[in-house]
Amino acid sequence: MSVMSRPCRPWAVATAILSAGLAAAILSGVPAAAEPAAAAPDIFARKNLVAWCIVPFDGKERSPAERGAMLEELGITRVAYDWRPKHVPEFETEILEYAKRGIEYVAFWSTHPEAFALFKKHGLTPQVWITAPSPEGATDAERVAAAVARLAPVATEVGTMGCRLGLYNHGGWGGEPANLVAVCEALRAAGHEHVGIVYNLHHGHGHIADFADCLAAMRPHLLCLNLNGMTEGTKILQLGRGQHDLAILRAVRDSGYAGPIGIIGHTNDDVEARLRDNLDGLDWLLPQLAGRAPGPPPQYRTP
Repeated sequence: MSVMSRPCRPWAVATAILSAGLAAAILSGVPAAAEPAAAAPDIFARKNLVAWCIVPFDGKERSPAERGAMLEELGITRVAYDWRPKHVPEFETEILEYAKRGIEYVAFWSTHPEAFALFKKHGLTPQVWITAPSPEGATDAERVAAAVARLAPVATEVGTMGCRLGLYNHGGWGGEPANLVAVCEALRAAGHEHVGIVYNLHHGHGHIADFADCLAAMRPHLLCLNLNGMTEGTKILQLGRGQHDLAILRAVRDSGYAGPIGIIGHTNDDVEARLRDNLDGLDWLLPQLAGRAPGPPPQYRTP
C-alpha cells in the first residue's frame, strides 16, 4: 500500500510498537491533552484564525512593520511565523511589531537559538513547529522508535522553554496521520507531555476520503489545523475553490476540535491578496455550512 493511501489506523501502529518492546511506556498511560467538550461555535471566526506561510512566501517581501499593518488591516490577530536565514536579523522587530498591534505570536517554524533567546527576553511561549521525520526502519515500530530518538532532544529543549512542540505533516511516512499520532503518543509516554500535532491540509490530499476519521484520531493532540482548498491533484487552492471544502469544514465543525485554525499564504503571490482570497472563500463557505444559501462565489485576486 502506498504512503499516500494508507488508512488512518493509529491503533495498528500502536500494536506494532507494543510488540517491539515499548509496551511498558504505552500501557503506563499516555497523558492526553485537554479536550473541549464541543467545538466552539466561532471556531472559524476571525479571532481564531492564524496567518501562516506569510513571510518567505510573500511576493512583495514586506518588512515586519508592513506585515503587522497588513494583518491589522485584515483583522487577523494571530500569526505563526515562518522564516528564511535572511529574516533572522528581523526576528525581534517582528515580535515588537506584533506586540504593538495586539497580534498574538502563536507559533514559530523550526528552531533557532536567537529566536529562543528572544522568546525568553519577551516572555513568549509560542508553539514550535517542526517537520515530523520519516526515518528508515523495517517496521512501523522501528520507525516510531527512531523518530522518537531524533525528536527527544528538541522536545526537551522546547519543553524547558515552556513551549509546545508541534509535529508538522510535510509528506512521507512522518506526515501520515496514523504515524503522527503514534510518534506523538510515544513521546508523551516518554515524558514529553507538551508534544502535539500540527496538521496541514495542503499536505493531506491522501486523506480526503477518511479525513473525519484521521481528525478524530489526531484531535486529542492537535495544536493547529491549517486549511486549504481541497481538490485531488492540486496542492494549494484558495478556500472555496476546492471540491471538498464544505465537507472538510463540516468534519472540522463536527469533530469537537476548538483550537486555532490556520489560513495560509504559501504561493509567492502578494500574500495580502492570497489571504483575502482565503478569507473571502471561508466567508462564502460558512453560510453553506449553516445550511443557508451562499452569495455569489468569490472573485479571487490570485491564480
